[in-house]
Amino acid sequence: MRFLPRFFLLLFVIPSLGSGQDATQSQDRSADVQKAYARARHLKRGINVSHWFSQHAPDYSANHLDSETTDDDLALIAKMGFDNVRLSVDATPLEAALSTPLGHNSEFMSRLDHAVDTILADGLAVQIDLHPEEPYKYQLRISDEAVDRLAGLWRMLAAHYANRDPERVFFEIMNEPEETDPYRWAGIQARVAAAIRESAPKYTIIATGGNWSDIRDLLAQHPLPDGNVIYNFHFYDPHEFTHQGASWGPNWWIYEHGIPYPPTESSMKELIAQIPDAVGRYQVELYWLDHWDAHRIQLLIDEAAAWGQANHVPLICNEFGVYRRVADPVSRNAWIHDVRTALETGGIGWAMWDYHHEFGVAIEEDGRPDRPDPSTVEALGLTK
Repeated sequence: MRFLPRFFLLLFVIPSLGSGQDATQSQDRSADVQKAYARARHLKRGINVSHWFSQHAPDYSANHLDSETTDDDLALIAKMGFDNVRLSVDATPLEAALSTPLGHNSEFMSRLDHAVDTILADGLAVQIDLHPEEPYKYQLRISDEAVDRLAGLWRMLAAHYANRDPERVFFEIMNEPEETDPYRWAGIQARVAAAIRESAPKYTIIATGGNWSDIRDLLAQHPLPDGNVIYNFHFYDPHEFTHQGASWGPNWWIYEHGIPYPPTESSMKELIAQIPDAVGRYQVELYWLDHWDAHRIQLLIDEAAAWGQANHVPLICNEFGVYRRVADPVSRNAWIHDVRTALETGGIGWAMWDYHHEFGVAIEEDGRPDRPDPSTVEALGLTK
C-alpha cells in the first residue's frame, strides 16, 4: 500500500488567505514564472555528459572521474556552440559524500565541484541532474522514508551550490523517475521542490513528469505552486528507430540494423525479416506503417509546446538522440535535425543525449582527443 498524506498536504491543503495576501502571492508567482522564462534562455542548445558522475557504479574512483570527461572536453563543448551542459549525478555516491562530516571534501564532491565550476568558467550553464540508479528509484516507489532521504539529499545539495550563479545553475529534481502513479510522483516532486527552495530560494528548478519523462508524462502533470520552475520531457520516439541495436529494452531492438528514417516500403520489407520473432516483426512494421517523418515529429512536439503555453511555463527537452552503433548515419542525423528543428519551432530549449558515448555528438577514440562528428554538429544547427 502507498501512503502519502503529508505529500498531498503540499498539493491540496491551501491556507486561508485574505484577498490582499492572495493578490501578493499571485504577483510573486508571476514574477517567479517570468524569472524562469528568462533563465530558460540559457538552456537553448545543450548536451548531456553521461557515464561520468552517473551510470558508472560502483567505479567513481579518482581515475575514472579525472579521465572520463576532461576540461578539454568541456572546452570543446563550448567551442561547438552549445550553451549548456546537463551534468548527471548518481544519488548514491552523492548521498554518501554529503552525509559525512568531511564529505564536502571527498574526492567525489571535489571533482563534482571542479566539473560545475569548469562548465561555468567556459561560459556554459549547467543542469545538475540527479540521476539515480536502481534500487534507489524502486525505494522511492515503495517507501516514504526513501522520499524523506531524497528531500534531505536535495536540501544538502542545493545548499552546497547556493553560492554559484543562480542565472546559470539549475537543479533538476530527478531523471526519469519510473513512477507510474502520477499522483505519487506529484507528491514526491512537490516535497523535493520545497526542500530545494529551503536551501536555494533564488535558483530555478527543473521538474519532470513521472515514469520515463515522455511527452505523455509531461501532459499528465499539474504545474507546481512554485513559479520559478522549468518543465522537461524526453523524446526518443519511435524507439524502433532510435534504439535499434540496443541490448536493453524490448528484445527485438538487438536484432534491428540499418532501420532507415523516414521508412519506405522498399527499405523496410527486407529489414523487418531480420527480426526472429513475430511480435518483434509486427512492432517494427508498425514503425513503417505509422509514417514517421518530420511532420509527425512536429505534431508530437507541438503537443508539448501547447501544454507549456496553456500552463504558462517554460519547457526544455533535455534528452533526445539515436543510438549510433548500427544506425545509418544519414538517417540518424535526419532524425536529429527534425527533432531539433521541431523543438526550436515550438520555442523549446534542448539538450541532446549525449556527448561522446553511444548516442554521441563527438567520437571518442582511445589515446586521442575527442573529435566532433561534423554531420551531427550540422544536424544540431551548430558549427565546429
